[in-house]
Amino acid sequence: MSGERPRPRIELDRDDFERGFASLVLTVIELVRQLMERQALRRIDVGDLTDDQVERIGETLMALEERMGELRERFGLSAEDLGIGIDLASPPLPPRERP
Repeated sequence: MSGERPRPRIELDRDDFERGFASLVLTVIELVRQLMERQALRRIDVGDLTDDQVERIGETLMALEERMGELRERFGLSAEDLGIGIDLASPPLPPRERP
């Protein structure tokens, strides 16, 4: 097939690719972090956790938030760049019925 035109190549800038990929990964991690925080707050409100569990969850969430800040800074991203925001002030979804 000598009459075929060569396919155009996609030009990728390594820095742009890394920043975009980091943004995607950090967005997913931030979403999971916010969901975990919301679930922890719900369990605290219900009285479902011991004081030690509440302490460990708090420390873990603070450490994760700090690490996320470090990674956002490394890749030149802001919290707004991650493009998500769960309104933690809104009432949580009702608990599911357990069988």
